[in-house]
Amino acid sequence: MVGEKSASGHMVGRRVLVTGAGTGIGRGVALEFAREGADVVFHYSSSAAGVTEAMEEAKQWGGRYNAIEADFTKPAKVQDLGKAAVDFLGGIDVLVNNVGVTANISIGETTFERFDKLFNINFKSMYFLIQTVVPVMIEQESGVITNVSSVHAYASMTEHSVYDATKGAINALTREMALELGHKGIRTNAIAPGWILVESQKKVLSEEHVRKGAETIPAGFIGEPWDVGRLAVFLASEDARFIIGQTIVIDGGQTCILPNTGDFRKSLGFRWGEDYVK
Repeated sequence: MVGEKSASGHMVGRRVLVTGAGTGIGRGVALEFAREGADVVFHYSSSAAGVTEAMEEAKQWGGRYNAIEADFTKPAKVQDLGKAAVDFLGGIDVLVNNVGVTANISIGETTFERFDKLFNINFKSMYFLIQTVVPVMIEQESGVITNVSSVHAYASMTEHSVYDATKGAINALTREMALELGHKGIRTNAIAPGWILVESQKKVLSEEHVRKGAETIPAGFIGEPWDVGRLAVFLASEDARFIIGQTIVIDGGQTCILPNTGDFRKSLGFRWGEDYVK
């Protein structure tokens, strides 16, 4: 479901590739671009059901849409994806690198295979997809690349060492790309979402769990995929022309909370500093 705010049409004529567009954040991002008038390639990695439904929803906005499969556990396959997307779109103006998987496992139990799978999907494939489309953007002298990171790059959960490392790598890559590509007309940024409520979570979390989770967020609610989509559209627009090499956190204030703060809605009930020492 896309946001209720009316479309601005900022993306009319823009050619966009969104990876992992069949479900969750990727679907929300792809639909926001479509709603704003862009032509969109919806990438998927296994079942085409999600992107088929998304493209049916997108038809109401009148753009050109296509679904292309690529297995991100095999980084070489993403080069074929990039080329196919460019062929369909006749170029590429925006790449949103959204594909990502997570898995919780302790450092001691992490295998070579598990490590490689997360890095191949979350980082290595992203890197080589960028490598594939950048020459086209350089030739055009324009382009926007937005990498989806996570608040896990800044604040960790136990048993997420490999996942967190992939997201930190994305932030570092985004900074470097600003130096290497910014002067060639290509703007690169990253988005670091906090808790975004997606389909897979809705299947396993009770309404009570979601309600209590929302109470831990200063915004008072959990984000939706279209919230990230709005930000991605903004970063691809000329309104963001001076924003390069940044990672934008979108988390409703989650990362503002110190773990020993207690209930942020209530006064501490005591005074530190001068009042305390007196």
